[in-house]
Amino acid sequence: MDSRFHVPGTNWRFGLDGLVGLIPGIGDAAGTLVSLYILAEAWRLGVRKRTIGRMIGNIALDSLIGAVPVAGDLFDFVWQSNARNLRLIERDLEHLAISGRRA
Repeated sequence: MDSRFHVPGTNWRFGLDGLVGLIPGIGDAAGTLVSLYILAEAWRLGVRKRTIGRMIGNIALDSLIGAVPVAGDLFDFVWQSNARNLRLIERDLEHLAISGRRA
C-alpha cells in the first residue's frame, strides 16, 4: 500500500494508499481499513502491546492528518504508516524469536 511504485531516477517510492487517499471521502476510509487489518494481524501474531500502541499512533496520525484536504494527501505520500507498521511488526517478531517467547 505504501511503496509499490518507484519514481525513476530517485529513491522515492509511493503506493496505493497515497493514490486512493486522493479520492474525497472514501479514499482515506479505505486506507484506514487496510491499516486496521494490518493491526488486527499483528495482534493475532502476538506482537507486544507497546508495539500495538505505536502502530495505533501511526494509524491515528495518518488518518487525522490525511483527512486534511491537499496537505493530508501530500502527507499520505510521505508518512507511509503501513510500511512503518510492517517494520514494527517485523522487529517485534524478531525480538520475540530471539528472547524465546513464541508469538
